[in-house]
Amino acid sequence: MFRRVFPTNFSFARRCLHTSSPRSAWFFRSPKIDVPAIYKPRKESFITPTMVLIGIMPIFTFALGTWQLKRLKWKINLIDELEEKLQLRPLSLPPNINLSVLPEFVFRKVLIKGHYDHAHTMLLSPRVREGVHGVHVVTPLIRENGSTILVDRGFVSNDFVSSINSEEELGEVEILGMLRTSQPRNLFTPDNDPEHGMWYWTDVEKMAEYAGGEAANVQPVFVEQIFEGHAGEANTKLDKGIPVGRAPTVDLRNSHLSYVITWYSLSALTTFMFMRVLVNKKQMSGRRMPRFK
Repeated sequence: MFRRVFPTNFSFARRCLHTSSPRSAWFFRSPKIDVPAIYKPRKESFITPTMVLIGIMPIFTFALGTWQLKRLKWKINLIDELEEKLQLRPLSLPPNINLSVLPEFVFRKVLIKGHYDHAHTMLLSPRVREGVHGVHVVTPLIRENGSTILVDRGFVSNDFVSSINSEEELGEVEILGMLRTSQPRNLFTPDNDPEHGMWYWTDVEKMAEYAGGEAANVQPVFVEQIFEGHAGEANTKLDKGIPVGRAPTVDLRNSHLSYVITWYSLSALTTFMFMRVLVNKKQMSGRRMPRFK
């Protein structure tokens, strides 16, 4: 048998490289490989809409918190001022009240005398007093030698609504009350319906028109009767269906402190979120693409 012997050095390969044989050239020709260029991902912009939004939120919420803080200081000063008014001696209303200066005397105590016009009694509903559902009885008061004004006589439970007219106070009455103005209604309060006797919020102008308006010398002046008795006396009146007035206190709502805490908390939270996003962005931009050898 014949054994084929291959050379152990590269002399044969060198000779073949210099030969003109097409076959040998094909044998030692390096294959052509198409190597793709290195992929370069699109560089993402450092400032994105999300970054802008998260960056604006801390400033916006901080500004709202600061505004609510100013509102809180204003409301505290207003309540203190009204509390001081309540400590003053009761006023005697003039025969014809100047409506332009009336807002300056809100929450001032007044002492008035006159006769009730029960034919134009209005019921504000629904109202709640210490868990009991009922209404507030508003009746025009005809003052001697003076204009007629509106008086909120107080609370009556629903059990005695049908018998309010039978408990009419006849003759002259003297009332200690507090000057008030129309109360703003919220979005859930329905419109008043005077034709059907449905009153849901204190609209002094409309109430004065219902009571007769200028033709009957009725002025849009609203007084809430004050009750200064003890709890036992109030319960006795409620059991008899007699209206119970309000306490001589300022009942203005003051929720600005909770708003301040809410907005400042949101500002701190969104600031933390913005810092986290900023750090993540810097870490991502600092990374390098791996190199292949």
